[in-house]
Amino acid sequence: MASNYRFATISLPLFFLLATHSTAVLVKQEPLLLKYHNGALLKGAVTVNLIWYGKFTPAQRSIVVDFLQSLNSAAPAQPSVSAWWKTTEKYSGGASTPVVGKQFLDEACSLGKALKSSQLVYLAAKGGHAPRTVNVVLTAEDVSVDGFCRSRCGTHGATRGAARFAYAWVGNPAALCPGYCAWPFHQPAYGPQAPPLVAPNGDVGVDGMVISLATVLAGTVTNPFNNGYFQGPAAAPLEAVSACTGVFGSGAYPGYPGSVLVDKSTGASYNAQGVNGRKYLLPAMWDPKTSQCTTLV
Repeated sequence: MASNYRFATISLPLFFLLATHSTAVLVKQEPLLLKYHNGALLKGAVTVNLIWYGKFTPAQRSIVVDFLQSLNSAAPAQPSVSAWWKTTEKYSGGASTPVVGKQFLDEACSLGKALKSSQLVYLAAKGGHAPRTVNVVLTAEDVSVDGFCRSRCGTHGATRGAARFAYAWVGNPAALCPGYCAWPFHQPAYGPQAPPLVAPNGDVGVDGMVISLATVLAGTVTNPFNNGYFQGPAAAPLEAVSACTGVFGSGAYPGYPGSVLVDKSTGASYNAQGVNGRKYLLPAMWDPKTSQCTTLV
């Protein structure tokens, strides 16, 4: 198995970090500048292979796959998922165009239901070592992972050597920590309290996973090998979306995700539309042209 290169984690929402005094907190008043460290980025067609670990229903898998397909598909209405992803084109090298590749199902949890970080890399390797590929491991709600719910909601990294490949992981927090990794679709575990938003696809855990997946995927294409765009130490980088944690709409502040759109028929909150009539809530992304976290609404 290829050795681990490094991890970049999705931190908990900003107000959780403030409450725990994490050193990864971005003080809002400080200038936000993600420096380019002159390394390779993932540009052009980027294949995204999915490794489903544990039991996911077909409906849950379709929420995730539709999100990925929406990244480079024109939605019938704005704001769109593809418009959100288009910000990655402003990073050096042009467009990154995700394409859904192979999908692997491991419903029996072949490595057990308590995974170590090294086992995530082992599972990710099922997607192969092709260049310009991201192998994404998605763990079910009854699977625990080192650090999950305590310090991270997902992660991404890369292996070493000539056959290196990029990988990512996100977990379904529905059973273990909806108040951490499914916020703002669940009442926060602590910190400023506000009513939760209604999940746009009716699944608090998977809609929360989409937020985490959006975060790690943007981080992967703009900082795949730990020498792309980031701020702070390489061991704990703030990246394209993780630098803007907890922000989904204008006027956001700790504990409040910002002003977003509401579906009149379902009451669900969203800020992006995708294929097959999907709606999603996507986090702000750092725009290298303005040096600011940009939201769709």
